[in-house]
Amino acid sequence: MRDGETLVGGLLRMPGEFLVELAGVAGLDYVVIDCEHGPADLVALQHHLTAAQAHGLPVLVRVGRDDPGLVLRVLDLGAAGIIVPHVDTPEDARRAVAAAHYPPLGERGFATYSRAGRFGAASIPDHLRDIADRTLVVVMAETPEACANAPAILAVEGVDAIMIGPADLSVAMGLTGGAAEPAVQEATARVRSAAEASGTPMMTIVNSPPQAAEAPPGLIVYNLAHVLLTTFRTLTEPRPTP
Repeated sequence: MRDGETLVGGLLRMPGEFLVELAGVAGLDYVVIDCEHGPADLVALQHHLTAAQAHGLPVLVRVGRDDPGLVLRVLDLGAAGIIVPHVDTPEDARRAVAAAHYPPLGERGFATYSRAGRFGAASIPDHLRDIADRTLVVVMAETPEACANAPAILAVEGVDAIMIGPADLSVAMGLTGGAAEPAVQEATARVRSAAEASGTPMMTIVNSPPQAAEAPPGLIVYNLAHVLLTTFRTLTEPRPTP
């Protein structure tokens, strides 16, 4: 991503080890496990991370808003990074970065006996170099305030990418049309312009390959629930009469 490549992943909720493995077999670049709008069971999350690791598949975890305790645990379990919802201000962004990174950039508690530290097999320098320095922080803009503050949010050291939450943004504006609302599209365009100006990749959630083709470079993530629901609906279509 930092080299300018566009990476394609899938968003899922637990339980979904099968989907994690399927994503790896299919050749996706990463998966996102949603612990904001889904279960946040850490034992189950570890199972999903183990399945992903078997396929060489990095995992990003969407955590709850301003939840440093959960951030610490999911990263200790071996997640490659976090997605933090409802980041409205630079201060919110700095708290997200602080929760995800060790000092001096952040305030994350340090341990090498976690799964991320190979249960103590990694030395402190190795862990800092190989794991901590590569931790990804993606912030979500889901309100008009966040969209207006996008340039300042993206200027925060440690923010690696930004993602629009179109449904939340629509509701925050008092609208019900989601990403199709013109006001949401205008706000999204402003964030994209800020991201392009700062050289920060966008993460874009999509439902189909045509949507993915229109997304800006960066991180593209398919909403697997929508993809599966659409596929299942096609299976209910009437069969031709012989």
